[in-house]
Amino acid sequence: MTAEQKPTTNSNKYHVISVEKTDPPAGMEDGNWFHYVIGQGTSKIEGTRMGTLKGVTKHAEEFAENLNMRGTKGYSAYTSRSQKK
Repeated sequence: MTAEQKPTTNSNKYHVISVEKTDPPAGMEDGNWFHYVIGQGTSKIEGTRMGTLKGVTKHAEEFAENLNMRGTKGYSAYTSRSQKK
């Protein structure tokens, strides 16, 4: 099972490159595990998540959208936000 999506025309935006079925990570319970790749230009973020193909794809899409929104608000997608005290 594989879900692949075409990159958006704007290379400055993160997008889901692929979602593929994979083996569970070491020490984790058996089940439906998927490996996803999110990219922007030459940058890639990879993750592994348990669930259905549809659910993991939705998670990856929301993750990419969150990164894109952070970029439009002036936050770096590469660092966490510091909180003022």
